[in-house]
Amino acid sequence: MANRFLCRLALFAVLPGLGACTSLYFPPPPNVPLLTQKGEFSGGIHTNLDNNLALQGAYAIGEHIGAIGTFTTLNTDKKRKAEEHRFAEIGGGYFTRLPDKRALEVYVGLGAGSTKRTDFKTENDIKTVERTVEGDLNKYFLQVNYSSKEKKSFHLFGNDFPVSYGTALRLSYLELSDLRVDGIATTPEDNVFVEPITFTRVQVAGPVQLQLISGGMFGLRSQKYLKASNSVFNFGVVVNVGGQSGRK
Repeated sequence: MANRFLCRLALFAVLPGLGACTSLYFPPPPNVPLLTQKGEFSGGIHTNLDNNLALQGAYAIGEHIGAIGTFTTLNTDKKRKAEEHRFAEIGGGYFTRLPDKRALEVYVGLGAGSTKRTDFKTENDIKTVERTVEGDLNKYFLQVNYSSKEKKSFHLFGNDFPVSYGTALRLSYLELSDLRVDGIATTPEDNVFVEPITFTRVQVAGPVQLQLISGGMFGLRSQKYLKASNSVFNFGVVVNVGGQSGRK
């Protein structure tokens, strides 16, 4: 079991390098609280290898009605490029616990934010701006989350850490409006993204779990600036309180 788990970790670490092209959209991690009853709260903080930070929260406002929210921020300044990205989304939907104890959720929502990329060129150790692309993002999404029947324990340093798995499928419609290249307005873009995602959770203490998210991202339209070239990969900490007892 330990070897299998470590192999999954290695695979998750490789996936972010698969997207080589640039895009002005950095997908936030899917919010997968796996709510089970009214009054349950889930919160998390996530990041990835590009330092894209995400804060998430979810609350069960009814026996089967839940609300979710995510805020992401990215600010990088590298030798060849600088990126600024701010994005927030909210949603609501239905959750339930299946007869086999798995959790199932369906959410719809919307999001908005801003994005900017600056490309540099360096000559004689002098960095100058080569191009700047920026715009506003608007998003509408449908997302389905469910936990897997597969449940194991990871044995480390004489302790057993429960491990669970799950899947999320997100369908998003994105608009890149007020698009400007070097300050000059250009034609806006839109795209439809399909994101099949898997997540692995390791319970470390009480309601605290470590989480890894990885998956594919596919754009249904061919665009120049709004395309599926940034990976869906995040790792972080999740806390669920007030839910039904037992592993989901």
